[in-house]
Amino acid sequence: MPQIWLTYDELAALMDCDSAAARSAAAATGLDRRKCRDGFTRAKLTPSLMEAFLNRILRRYVEQEIDTCAANLRAMHDHMAERPSTASRIRPRAAG
Repeated sequence: MPQIWLTYDELAALMDCDSAAARSAAAATGLDRRKCRDGFTRAKLTPSLMEAFLNRILRRYVEQEIDTCAANLRAMHDHMAERPSTASRIRPRAAG
């Protein structure tokens, strides 16, 4: 099982609270906590918190992809609206 360790600031962003509340929640729920070499303390996510974390990342990615696709469709629409249609450029042949 993979492990995800978040700082209290990152955990706060996941839980939509401030760092102090995230720290208190980590202690209250018994999350493993560890002081890392960079000086930050990190909490190990439980499987349910890991799922919420990964879902948030996936949601951001999907929203970015949708925004990109919508922008591409608008650009193509604008490009096609600028060009005269093929039907209007074809001239009828003279009978003869």
